[in-house]
Amino acid sequence: MSGLRWRVALALLVFVVSVAYVLPSLPGVQGSPLGSILPNARVNLGLDLKGGIHLTLGVDVRKAVTNALALTGQDLRAAAREKGVIVLRPRVVGGDTLEFVLPKQEQRQTLQEILTGRFGTLDVSEPVSAENGQLRYTAHFTPEHVKQIEDMAQDQALRTIRSRIDQFGVAEPDIRKQAGHRIQIQLPGISDPRRAVQIIGQTAHLEFHIVRDDVDPGRAVLPPGVIALPLMDKSEGGAGEAGRPAMLALEKDAMLTGEDVVDARPSFDQMNQAYVMLNFNSRGAAVFERVTGENVGKRMAIVLDGKVYSAPNIRERIGGGRASISGSFTTAEAQDLAIVLRAGSLPAPVSVLEERTVGPSLGQESIDGGIRAALVGAAAVVLFMAVYYGLSGVIADVMLMFTMLILMAGMAGFGATLTLPGIAGIVLTIGMAVDANVLIYERIREELRRGLTPLAAIHAGFERASISITDSNLTTIIVAAILYQFGTGPVRGFAVTLTLGILASMFTAVFVSRAVFEVWARRAGAKGISI
Repeated sequence: MSGLRWRVALALLVFVVSVAYVLPSLPGVQGSPLGSILPNARVNLGLDLKGGIHLTLGVDVRKAVTNALALTGQDLRAAAREKGVIVLRPRVVGGDTLEFVLPKQEQRQTLQEILTGRFGTLDVSEPVSAENGQLRYTAHFTPEHVKQIEDMAQDQALRTIRSRIDQFGVAEPDIRKQAGHRIQIQLPGISDPRRAVQIIGQTAHLEFHIVRDDVDPGRAVLPPGVIALPLMDKSEGGAGEAGRPAMLALEKDAMLTGEDVVDARPSFDQMNQAYVMLNFNSRGAAVFERVTGENVGKRMAIVLDGKVYSAPNIRERIGGGRASISGSFTTAEAQDLAIVLRAGSLPAPVSVLEERTVGPSLGQESIDGGIRAALVGAAAVVLFMAVYYGLSGVIADVMLMFTMLILMAGMAGFGATLTLPGIAGIVLTIGMAVDANVLIYERIREELRRGLTPLAAIHAGFERASISITDSNLTTIIVAAILYQFGTGPVRGFAVTLTLGILASMFTAVFVSRAVFEVWARRAGAKGISI
């Protein structure tokens, strides 16, 4: 008897908790006095139900490898200087080859020790003699390190985009990696899709380059290792001919990238012009201090997404790890730029390969159709169980409602998103939930025909049927877990509702239903049960 009491108590506790988690999802509850004391959880609707935008981004991992190779060249020059070795002109050629020059051949052994001890990711070729007895080296990243950089670039881009979306305030985004260095993004229910696309699609790939004022950026052919980029800050030179922006000649290899930015905040100067203040991490601060110290008297260009926003003069070595980006920003532009930089500069440029907008009217049609299908299926199941099994069928129908309540409470509690395939999973759960009851009821009927008392038949029926129910549902859960792990957004939505539905149906059919039947059998006595 004590076992029956704790079963009933646990069932009542699960019911109360489920109701508490489902209520906030009902219209009018959130924001009401009742909603203030309920959990802050609700069932969120997916893109196919609520409307929103779907994006597919491509990550230029080749650019990430080029940037890493350029920074490695700068680190190599700094490490060689510490040992008294001079390394000249480290630069990236062809996107995947690092070239540098050793002017003194007698330092070859020392340089080799530095390369072996600190730069094991480089595959360095035998040097060749150049002019004036210099040695010219070429190096590549090892294939393993290239693969690592590419994977890290995609992973970092994924984390950065997710952080940007979180700061933008989009609820329940679906962001995942795809093959071919792509990222899929689904943003349900956003109110300003154009601004969201701008923030997400903005690469915010920040680089610092040294300006080559000795080179005419308008030349048809630029010297090796020099590029020309447009100057967006009108205060730094205005527009060029025919209204085109002025150009600046820059060293091709970046001295520093935005990967070392840890904070970015909008601010205002003495003229009330908006700009963005940057703070670097310890590594970035050390590199920034070294680069500014080596290039006093030159200009440093702050390049964002291939455009020069400002190019201030370096008057002295700059310590403290702080820099600023100005460019005649509006307040909103400075805030958005600070968001994408604070969330993290992308390690490589990204491009929008696909953009689709799902209207809320289409989502409402999907909701109406899905709910209609679920109601028709549930009504058919409820009617069949009540007619075929009598009062026991009514108990099965009540357990079905309890299963749906636990399912929706689980989705709200875990922050799951309801999608159109998820509604299909709910409809399938309705059939699978009563399937367990059918197995149990038929087993109880067999035990009653053998002459057992109702209470003994209930015990035998539940114990023997529970093994088959557990085995069949466990295999289904394994398949659902595989679908969730390897499937895309809609498939994962189906897997989530199916898994929660199976777990809830096992609890109600095997645990709660047994307690109800035992109470019924004890009170019915010799009258027996209707099954």
